[in-house]
Amino acid sequence: MEPCGAMEAVNVTPVFPIVSWQNKRVTVFGLGRSGRAAADLLLDIGALVTIVEEHTSQDFESTAAAYGLRGAQVFRGDAVADGLRDLELLVVSPGVPKDHRLLKEIGQRGIPIIGEIELAGWFLRAPIIAVTGTNGKSTTVRLIGSILQQSGKRAFVGGNLGIPLCEAVPKRTHPSPTPDYEYIVAEVSSFQLETIHRFRPWIAALLNVTPDHLDRHPTQEDYQAAKQRIFENQTNQDWALINADDPVVRAMALSARSGICEFSLTRKVEQGVYLEGGDIRARMHGDDFLLASRDALPMRGNHNVANAMAAMNIGLLCGCSAEDMVRALRTTPTFEHALEVVREWQGITFVNDSKGTNVDATLKALQSFHEPLVLILGGKDKGGDFSQLVDSITRQVKGVVIIGEATQKILQTLNQIRPVTLATSLTDAVSQAVAFASRGDVVLFSPACASFDMFRNYHHRGLEFKRVVGELQ
Repeated sequence: MEPCGAMEAVNVTPVFPIVSWQNKRVTVFGLGRSGRAAADLLLDIGALVTIVEEHTSQDFESTAAAYGLRGAQVFRGDAVADGLRDLELLVVSPGVPKDHRLLKEIGQRGIPIIGEIELAGWFLRAPIIAVTGTNGKSTTVRLIGSILQQSGKRAFVGGNLGIPLCEAVPKRTHPSPTPDYEYIVAEVSSFQLETIHRFRPWIAALLNVTPDHLDRHPTQEDYQAAKQRIFENQTNQDWALINADDPVVRAMALSARSGICEFSLTRKVEQGVYLEGGDIRARMHGDDFLLASRDALPMRGNHNVANAMAAMNIGLLCGCSAEDMVRALRTTPTFEHALEVVREWQGITFVNDSKGTNVDATLKALQSFHEPLVLILGGKDKGGDFSQLVDSITRQVKGVVIIGEATQKILQTLNQIRPVTLATSLTDAVSQAVAFASRGDVVLFSPACASFDMFRNYHHRGLEFKRVVGELQ
């Protein structure tokens, strides 16, 4: 089977780490958290920094003024093109699509275009553990971080998870008194992988691949090709960690030049971690041994067991003991907005799964419960196939409440199989879900959509759900 087709590059100019950054003209496109981290690093190393931002937020003026005081030029709105006229390197935010007209113009001028994780990778010396996939990235990264820290290892945990990789680079102007990190653990998205050139993880983990972000990637093949780039710069000194139960992932890993480890819920693997009956076992370097009982892990849903197994596999590669790994997995707090139990009210349990931003995530959430469910879903459509939810909804769900821009598309799919109501707000959706539910039921908020039609992001959406549920009387 051939690897996924090649993805159209943002630009084809070879990019090599710059030896002297003093007075190098670098523009940062996007003043979100990753853009600010890139700008901070570039200013720290002496580059001449220009920042451009098309969409300004409430605190933009104060942020722009602060960077101005540090010597950066800031252009916004209609003046963005002015900030892209005189530059030697462009660092682009993952929020800027690769087919943006200004990026195309920059590429045609032969100016290198990189992302924030590529920039950070030029300076980081600790081994990078990079995790990607459609679902489970954030949970797995947090579990890896907990395992390494429980084992006494100094680990940076961030990337797409929240803390940009550039923040892991030691500052030259204000050196830290603490030692450098031993490991860099990073969640990386398809958007971030689009702009890598030399980014090389020591361990590259690909958890799963299902349709997602089809509102930005033109095809599923393009999305898969972006994910596949996580293996692009690895050598036989590195490791690829793959989900042996996902045939798409297995096909994508054919391009990897590294050693292969696998994790599986369904069968033994040649090297890696697998579930056999009620036991989680490992096969590493010719040895087969017990790691933990499945029941020792306080995790709901097989998908979270798979995430834990991926994290344990990485722990083994980093020299962690089974005892330390199990202790870490048992004490890591539940991830906010991912199957997070919010409240029990009048015998009804409310679960916040706002991080369920695609159909596959919501499907896994549904499969994590045995109790009768009332499902709240909807938001901004990302090109998902909602018919994949039909079987699980038919078996488990008493009623569905729909919100957001995708209402009509979801309604057409689900209206014939279960009672469906439409809500105008999240408050209205919770009220209607309560009317469906009885004592002993679970109200599951797992949208299967992006949040940007009604909320700033999935975090804001989840907080609003928790606020509304908390105010029930």
